[in-house]
Amino acid sequence: MLKLTKTLTFVALAATAALAAACSSTGGAPRENDAAAPVGSADTPRYVVAMVTHGAPGDTYWDLVRKGAEEAARKSNIELRYSSDPQAPNQANLVRSAVDAGVDGIAVTLPNPEAIGPAARDAVEAGIPTVGLNAGMEQYADYGLSGFFGQDETVAGTAAGERLKEDGASKVLCVIHEQGNSSQEARCAGVEKGLGGEVELLYVNGEDLTSVQATISSKVAQDSSFDTVFALQAPVAVRAAEAVGQAGSEATVVTFDTNAELVDAIADGRVAWAVDQQPYLQGYLAVDSLWLAKRNGATLGVGAPSTRGRASSTPLTSARSPRRRRRACGDGSGEHHGRPLAHP
Repeated sequence: MLKLTKTLTFVALAATAALAAACSSTGGAPRENDAAAPVGSADTPRYVVAMVTHGAPGDTYWDLVRKGAEEAARKSNIELRYSSDPQAPNQANLVRSAVDAGVDGIAVTLPNPEAIGPAARDAVEAGIPTVGLNAGMEQYADYGLSGFFGQDETVAGTAAGERLKEDGASKVLCVIHEQGNSSQEARCAGVEKGLGGEVELLYVNGEDLTSVQATISSKVAQDSSFDTVFALQAPVAVRAAEAVGQAGSEATVVTFDTNAELVDAIADGRVAWAVDQQPYLQGYLAVDSLWLAKRNGATLGVGAPSTRGRASSTPLTSARSPRRRRRACGDGSGEHHGRPLAHP
């Protein structure tokens, strides 16, 4: 049985950002100036694959997902049609449009499975190979999807909560930027489980970062007992750091997901650490799995979600030698082969 895994990592820097910049600002994608072998094109027919996500405009996380999807499509002679909408009914309509267009495969996120799942099931019933990614790991099989590529949100949240407990945290403000997104709810629930302390949810509109900053600032100013603000995406984390400073709070800011700006925030101490879920790999594997399904009927993971079973909470702290950097960053595929990411 072919087993594909994906890495959950913690990124934390003390004196240097070199290692995190090498690993996490690209979300697992190769850098544009990295040396790479020429990419060939498959000799299969020109398939059309639709990727439909809930990414909001300006959320750089989805740029990395899309980059992975585009590179897999280019490699496999696929025409990729990417679309997104943060509103669940609109996203469901995008899936239905892809079905009506008769695409050869669909990759879809399920942040609100009850709203989007039926449209995904319609694709399956129409004979279109369909897989899930990023959100909906617990529910994708209920709608007949043949695979899923993403992190186990509860496992990831629990690992993050355990890390916070080690850091001495006791009261956490967990900021949910997409109301109705079950994956974000699961992350915060996992944080509470791992922490064994108090976790309060704060709902904000992730599409209005100015409002996000004001809401977080007001909350931590009103309640100085929060020792941690946990964001669930990089842009919100950067605004959370500004909000904490604005309110005069001593709360530490941590987050899920990374981008180049977030790595800089870690380097200068505004954000303590981040959980990197390898968005490039999610996009790449989702598209590649659909190509395999069309080529020879293969199913990656035999229908099981393609995730890493155990989360590593060892922080990335040093880039003292090229050997350690390679060990911490893996082999470029996003897979760390079960080894700790770095040692103190």
